[in-house]
Amino acid sequence: MEKRTEPPGEADHATEAWDLKERIRSEEGVLRQRRGFFVDAYRRSTTHLLIENDEIVAFASVRRDGYILFLAVHPNHRGRGHAERLVADVAEEHRSVTCHARTTNTGALGFYEHLGFEVVRRIDDYYEDGGDAYYLKLGGESLRERLSGFVGR
Repeated sequence: MEKRTEPPGEADHATEAWDLKERIRSEEGVLRQRRGFFVDAYRRSTTHLLIENDEIVAFASVRRDGYILFLAVHPNHRGRGHAERLVADVAEEHRSVTCHARTTNTGALGFYEHLGFEVVRRIDDYYEDGGDAYYLKLGGESLRERLSGFVGR
């Protein structure tokens, strides 16, 4: 497994990341963004990538303030700690880590809760399709302690 980071302004893997995101969207009904929004946000963020055999296995795109815009793991590679590793990488660079998740996305909410994220607030009609979201936050020293086991992987 190779770990790569694309800084803001680079988008070498944007098309592959879009394709993975779209596969997840079509199979699971989550990660619903328009391509223009996705590519623009990807280009402006730092993207942490896990690559195996020249294919993206997982990625996390993060703003300068530690907000996770996109977090995706290929369905065939789940349950191996890849998402935890990516969040740990983000946590190493930021004092706090935040994100939004659909109130109906029980998989994502369970994952974030497992890592120690807490719901800060609910936002009705957050998504373009009228879907509601939770704004989640993880921060402080407990963040580094909780995720330190994933950093070394």
